Amino acid sequence: MPLPLLTILALVPLVGSLVLFAVKGPAARLIGYGFALTTAVLGVLATVLQARGVPLAEDVAWIPQIGAHYALDLDGMGALLVLMTVILVPVVMLAEWRVGEQPESRWSVNAFFALTLMLQAFALIVFMASDILLFYMAFEATLIPTYFLIGGFGGPKRQAAALKFLIFSLAGGLVMLVAVAGVYAVTAAAGNPSFLINDLVGTEMSTATARWLFAGFFFAFAVKAPMAGLHTWLPDAAEQSTPGTSTLLVGVLDKIGTFGMLKICLVAFPEASAWATPAILIWAMVSVLYGAFMAFGAKDLLRLVSYTSISHFGFMVFGIFALTTQSISGSIFYMLNHGLSTAALFLVVGFMIRRRGSQHIDAFGGVQKVAPVLTGVLLLAGLSALALPGMGSFVSEFLVMAGAWQRYPVQTAIITVGMVLAAVYVLRMYKTTTSGPVTDQVAEHITHDLSSREKAVVAPLLILLIVFGFVPQPVLTMADDTAVQTMAVVGAEDPAPQVQEGNR
Repeated sequence: MPLPLLTILALVPLVGSLVLFAVKGPAARLIGYGFALTTAVLGVLATVLQARGVPLAEDVAWIPQIGAHYALDLDGMGALLVLMTVILVPVVMLAEWRVGEQPESRWSVNAFFALTLMLQAFALIVFMASDILLFYMAFEATLIPTYFLIGGFGGPKRQAAALKFLIFSLAGGLVMLVAVAGVYAVTAAAGNPSFLINDLVGTEMSTATARWLFAGFFFAFAVKAPMAGLHTWLPDAAEQSTPGTSTLLVGVLDKIGTFGMLKICLVAFPEASAWATPAILIWAMVSVLYGAFMAFGAKDLLRLVSYTSISHFGFMVFGIFALTTQSISGSIFYMLNHGLSTAALFLVVGFMIRRRGSQHIDAFGGVQKVAPVLTGVLLLAGLSALALPGMGSFVSEFLVMAGAWQRYPVQTAIITVGMVLAAVYVLRMYKTTTSGPVTDQVAEHITHDLSSREKAVVAPLLILLIVFGFVPQPVLTMADDTAVQTMAVVGAEDPAPQVQEGNR
């Protein structure tokens, strides 16, 4: 490429963030949205070029003394997550167009837009980094805007939720820092100090060292994903944040966890990954079922959506460590579909909450009669969350299950309980909030249906989910490329088909 497209892609939102911190007044919205749309155009361009095989890699010696590189590149998985990120940010901005205008708000809309662009810039670097030190620095940098997005906007306990998020994330980051230092020690001992992921592949290290390094990285990613037991920051953060911030948390930030498991854990430490796989699969199964049961019992709309995500992340992790081409490809596709599906669910639930003035499920009833378009969108978003055939989420979930079944049929059968529960808790939530007679509180507070701006927020998300449900092949081709490369690096092969004697 004659221009460093990937660097420009990351710099545009970062520059936009700095500009917005200096701009006051209504112009901040338009300026911020302009930077978001520009980034979206560049992200789509990078994704198309990657899919066509155009080389985009950038590699400059950064700190030669320790072998650190400013190295960016895109594989199929990275390109899909970049695409998801550049789509979600302008959608979130449009959804939160009036954020900061409430009397209790301490910060203005320009601060929200600036922090959103900053988070986008660091997340894009994470998804494009091919140097572990650069990856780690961007990974940690995402905490800064996220902390202020949670703590500066949202509910009355937002500061406590932001602090809890920060403590959990810093704990994972500190453990990862030890692992990053270990990477330097290992490569330096081999005579080639380097943080490049490709240089780490095949580097000689003892079995114990590889397993400790794997554990350090995996712990940080399990906090970010998040997996059951390390998840408790997410429901609190989602409950106290604005719906837009919750969308960025689950749709973008948490994907760094599953991305890192594939990008670093599996590729750099294949033997350690195989050693840890039985325990990780059990952990993933627990996450699927725990998240589903907690969502079933949730009384708060935002907490319900956050628990559904814990269950979905369990599916993704299960597919990654089932280690078949099909399950890995399905998990990558799952990351994209989950980002879009959860965004739609968080944002439409946010529209309901802002009208009603309450997040409690029992505070609603009969919404369908006063806001039919809103409830129709809620139904579509919910059907995507439960992986209805015809939606992209169904394709990705089916691929995970079909691929994992080849190696782990019993475990795969067990996690289907999570799929059944998803249908129960989504439809139960929809029935409770939208059907039945219109309550007095709903009639008083929900006086209008979706506005044109709100329709523009959810329309692209639902359209993409339906398109990916019926025409998944272009995206799956990109996911398959990463899955095949990962299987080759790990040295794994798909199980041979089992054919009974009588059917030959």
